[in-house]
Amino acid sequence: MLTKTLEEAVALTKKFTQKPSNEDLLKLYGLYKQATEGDNETERPGGFDFKAAAKYNSWLNQKGLSKEEAADQYIQLVEQLAKTHS
Repeated sequence: MLTKTLEEAVALTKKFTQKPSNEDLLKLYGLYKQATEGDNETERPGGFDFKAAAKYNSWLNQKGLSKEEAADQYIQLVEQLAKTHS
């Protein structure tokens, strides 16, 4: 199954029957934010909010990717995860 759009890929993740690993979830988050908003220009979250810091760093790791490249990588990752999580 080839997913053609970011919206279709997001919809596919909602159909997963198993939760992906935290590493995969963070990668999805970072790619999605990069694809929809571009480079992370937000302020780093406080030191004890570890979940927010992990999400911030995941998005920051995508810096420099175009929105189109990030969307393509997101779609590819969702398709890969769909093989084992759907």
